[in-house]
Amino acid sequence: MIHSDRSGRWQWRQGAPLLIALALLLAAGTTQATPWAEVAVPSSGPSRVIGGVSNGCIGGAAALPESGPGYVSIRRYRNRYYGHPELLRFIADLGRAQEPRGERLVMIGDLSQPRGGRMPSSHRSHQNGLDVDVWLTFADSPAAARRLMDDRGDPPSMVAAGGRSVSPAWGQAQYQLIESAARHPRVDRIFVNAAIKQALCNAGADQAWLRKIRPWWGHDAHMHVRLNCPPGSPDCESQAALPAGTGCGADLAWWFSEEALNPAPRAGGGARTEPPVPLACHALLQES
Repeated sequence: MIHSDRSGRWQWRQGAPLLIALALLLAAGTTQATPWAEVAVPSSGPSRVIGGVSNGCIGGAAALPESGPGYVSIRRYRNRYYGHPELLRFIADLGRAQEPRGERLVMIGDLSQPRGGRMPSSHRSHQNGLDVDVWLTFADSPAAARRLMDDRGDPPSMVAAGGRSVSPAWGQAQYQLIESAARHPRVDRIFVNAAIKQALCNAGADQAWLRKIRPWWGHDAHMHVRLNCPPGSPDCESQAALPAGTGCGADLAWWFSEEALNPAPRAGGGARTEPPVPLACHALLQES
């Protein structure tokens, strides 16, 4: 669930060691005390996104309902079901797109904390109310989702052992869910395991939306959806534009190299140095 992809560009060969080091560094620092986790409710006032996805916050966040047409929100005890209203509209749209496909529900995971900011576990991003995890296993009912989704484990992986192809759990339902998300006009990019990206590429349908699908370590049981900066949030920091093309073919090849599939342990160790938090986020954290 941890990634940066801040530039929006893949430096396949020269940048590969840096990508691996970054991923391992982020994974090493995923349990840290943070004051943002102690804030129980959103701030008042209009919704506004501040800073970036990995160093930001959100004012006036909206709470995702526990369930809605076509979806169910899970792991609510984490108090990570807040986001910008545009993110909640996206989730509602995704649920409505699921309804005609059957009675199974899309399981919605973490959004952001009540005022965003850094989480003590699981994510480096999800800080400014524009990110959401969407699981690729469906639930038969809200009660079934609650039974399935606890912190003892995640749903089945969609990736086969070895990381080079999708597993038997992958199918048309997962393809349709990711396609629906990628075609949404507010979506900037979606992170999935490289084997899932490859399966989407191999299906050979309309290729234009594949540009938004970005391979990243993990993400074998869920997709991580990120929206564009919304109107009315001048302090929101956008990521760099995605490169041209679908990201299939040669662009995808490095992710199946030994270097990518079996990264070496990071040398040196040590805690991650956190960047300065935007000043507007300091004020938001102190607001009653």
